Amino acid sequence: MKTALLCLLAVWPSLGRADDPSLAALFAERQLSGTLIIVTADGSQRFVHNDARAGQRYASASTFKILNTLIALEQGAIDSDEVLKWDGVARSLPDWNRDHTLASAFKTSCVWCYQVLARRIGGQAYRSYLDDIDYGRLASDFNPTEFWLNGDLQISAAEQIEFLKKLQNRALPFADEHFETLRNIMLVERTPTYALRAKTGWAARGQPQIGWYVGSLETAAATWLFALNIDLRSEQDLPLRAQLLRAALRAKGIADLPP
Repeated sequence: MKTALLCLLAVWPSLGRADDPSLAALFAERQLSGTLIIVTADGSQRFVHNDARAGQRYASASTFKILNTLIALEQGAIDSDEVLKWDGVARSLPDWNRDHTLASAFKTSCVWCYQVLARRIGGQAYRSYLDDIDYGRLASDFNPTEFWLNGDLQISAAEQIEFLKKLQNRALPFADEHFETLRNIMLVERTPTYALRAKTGWAARGQPQIGWYVGSLETAAATWLFALNIDLRSEQDLPLRAQLLRAALRAKGIADLPP
């Protein structure tokens, strides 16, 4: 599986999918460097900005919470109703300084919450899952409670899409009930015409810092998968992750999402 994926990454720029001009214009308008892949789950339609960068790996940051949530549920490290008790230590984001369920920990990207789960899961289990699922690249020597934050685990936008395809098809070693729990947790917005499921990520420990937005958009016509990453100039750029994705979906006529 590794060999096949490496071959995919190697030929990605030569698959005849030139950079999409309308997506490029959205990046240029905001003076952003980054990449965006939008593809139907069946692969019949694909739009790419900066396909050379699409194969470049960056720290997974909180996008790993998608897979991490499934691992935690499958390993019995938590169930959907358990409350993780705050230890009273004040952290940088006020919304982290309280008790959390799995759903609220996911939505607020609560680092300490997922570090509690990581201690329950253990490094050996993580290594086994990541190798089996073929998710990015995990360092040979990694910190079991920080590997998704410190760059020990890196993944490309192209690899994010391959993972999202497996997630969409439930071609991963997890119980159906855990897929359902994750689908509910990932829901950002639902209207009569679409359902948006997504996760942000902020790789803040490197230079440049990287902002991620990955997930799916379900419409009556198709299910679309997306993976976006951008170079962050400052913390003020963080809202641009979702704003750019929404603008791209409108520009391609996929869905009329509000800004």
